[in-house]
Amino acid sequence: MSFTDILLLMFGAILVENFIFAKFYGCCPFLGVSDKPDTALGMGMAVTFVMTLSGAATWAVYHFLLEPFGLEYLKTVAFILVIAALVQFIEMFLRKFIPALYASLGIYLPLITTNCAVLSAALLAIQNEYSFIAAVSFGFASALGFTLAIVVFAGVRGKMEFSEPPRAFQGFPITLIAAGLLAMAFAGFAGIKL
Repeated sequence: MSFTDILLLMFGAILVENFIFAKFYGCCPFLGVSDKPDTALGMGMAVTFVMTLSGAATWAVYHFLLEPFGLEYLKTVAFILVIAALVQFIEMFLRKFIPALYASLGIYLPLITTNCAVLSAALLAIQNEYSFIAAVSFGFASALGFTLAIVVFAGVRGKMEFSEPPRAFQGFPITLIAAGLLAMAFAGFAGIKL
């Protein structure tokens, strides 16, 4: 892939095929951690780190370990193990150096291991037969799209605290309506052909 192709791939992963708003991957942390922008940004940075490194690690595991031995059918299990190891590394790092962020992420940090956005980025890179650079770029850009979605939504939820919707819509219903409206706004990028 040329440099231009990789830039187009990244642009598409961030806006056109956003994992949250276009594919609906990773909605659990999207809805659970988007209360405050700083927590959402912290979760986005953790997911970015994991998705970028897992893009590199899973590509290497697939091409140097699974494919040569005819074990391609084990890619999902192998990728989950690689992602779990990366998440454990992040969890230990945050617990030691940034305890406030570790506490605010709570249960959602270990759930990155089973976050379908992280696993799907690794699987899509293999399925689309991306090169190593393209797989890492795709993982990074997909994570940036995830971070963009969760931080924007945290800002929207912050503004919603000052609103007074009808009683039937208060709480989680208005949150889902706001998420749907944001998804519709991002659907405007779907018409872009790269």
